[in-house]
Amino acid sequence: MNEKKVYFTDGTSECFFTAVFDAYNDQSAYVTSEQHLQLSLGEAFTYVYPDGEKVARVQNKLKRLDARSVYDVELVLRSRETDREQTAFLYIRELVKTGKSVRGKLSASCVRRMMDLRAQVAQEVHRLKGFLRFSETTDGVLYAPCSPDHDDVDLLASHFIARLACPFVIHDVWRKKALLYNGRECVLMPVGDAEFAESQREKFFSSLWKKYYHTVNIPARKNTRLQRQFMPVRYWEFLTEEP
Repeated sequence: MNEKKVYFTDGTSECFFTAVFDAYNDQSAYVTSEQHLQLSLGEAFTYVYPDGEKVARVQNKLKRLDARSVYDVELVLRSRETDREQTAFLYIRELVKTGKSVRGKLSASCVRRMMDLRAQVAQEVHRLKGFLRFSETTDGVLYAPCSPDHDDVDLLASHFIARLACPFVIHDVWRKKALLYNGRECVLMPVGDAEFAESQREKFFSSLWKKYYHTVNIPARKNTRLQRQFMPVRYWEFLTEEP
């Protein structure tokens, strides 16, 4: 019986594509970035380190088969699900074996799972574009805290750069990282437990908005079920208003 080999990555897409190159012909391969994975008897492991040449070769191959495949894989790698790397790995195998796009080949379990994880990440990015609430800080910077399910705050950069004509910070509170835009450049960096103080003007307008929200609210017609349908509860924590 062949020994199962686990390929550990550092969680980056570069390391993942390197692992795809190394593990492709290993039929017992399992690719993951979950460092606390419990190994079973008969399993071996190896740590994968990024290799630019291998990354380029894998990505070029995928782009020739399906122009959108690399983007799809990078979306799935942002998922919080622990099988994200293995799902993407099996999807790539299916794509290469078929020789053309397989996104519609839902009879294959790896394709169904891939499309499901992709949809989860893409849907959250879409929701965050509408659900984020920015506050003005004492430094004049717009600050928006959030705690997304998936590691996707940097995918919001182009959307808000095009809409906000000033510096802003989008803070992933749970992962302790933030997307910082200074008006010219945008970077993603760790920020720990950083806190931002609201300006007096922000406190004033926040108070006005809360009063307006409660004034137009009709208690007798409150529909909590409908509220949760349009605004998932996990986003309520960072709302200025109180549903």
